[in-house]
Parts: sequence; structure tokens; C-alpha cells
Amino acid sequence: MQFVRGGTLVKTYVISTSRRPPSNIKDSLGTPRGLHEIAERLGAGQPPGMVFKARVPTGRHFSELPAAETEPNLITSRILWLRGLEPGVNLGGNVDTYARYIYIHGTNHEDKLGTPLSAGCVLMRNLEIIELYEEMRTGDRVLIVD
Repeated sequence: MQFVRGGTLVKTYVISTSRRPPSNIKDSLGTPRGLHEIAERLGAGQPPGMVFKARVPTGRHFSELPAAETEPNLITSRILWLRGLEPGVNLGGNVDTYARYIYIHGTNHEDKLGTPLSAGCVLMRNLEIIELYEEMRTGDRVLIVD
């Protein structure tokens, strides 16, 4: 993923997207494509690796959880909740990115980044999502392409 400000490349991150093919359709588990904005920023002040459930910090780092609970991807560190900006593509009806709860967030599987890994979200290293979180504001644009 590339972070661009004012037309200038600022930073490049290794990420993971969906295990499934890209898709904007509800229940597809594919990462949606197109122009989005940051709708909500969640997790300010939480330590790296903090696990979130229903967008609320659990008070536990992923390393504190039993192995069975850390097998799936967990939502960790920070959440940048995306809203589609293209009606009929990623906004509204059965293609609504926000209603699908698509985030950019940290993961407990940093060693697997760079391979298809998620159920639709964009996954990042914990320290890097914190860094990106500090740069991004509500309303900032995110373009997801193949």
C-alpha cells in the first residue's frame, strides 16, 4: 500500500487483503475496490497489539490470549473504518463498504503479511497502522486498486 500526500509518495507498506477475490458485494469476504474515505478512526492511545472486539479495546494484547483465540486474524492496535464514495460501486445497497465493516487495521499475523489473509479488510503491521493512523484524518481519501 502506498501513502501519498499532495501527489508525493510518502511511504510504502506491506499489507494483506482478502483470501477471496476482490469484491464490493456484501458477504463476499472480498476486499472492496474503488475510492473510499476514512469514516472513523478508532483506538487512539491503545498500546500496539491491543485486541478489539466490536471496535472496542478488550484490554488484552493478542499475545495474552490462548492459542485457539489467536489462530484467526484479530483486529489489533488501530482501526481506520472505510466508507465508499462511489454510489453503486462501494456505497449503498449490497455494495456498501461501511456497512460491511471494512477496516484498515493491525493484525496478530504480521509474519504472513504480503499474502492473501483477510476476510475483506486491509491488514498491516501493528506499529505501521499506528504510524498511518497518526497521519490519516476522518475524510482523507483511500483508493483501493488491484
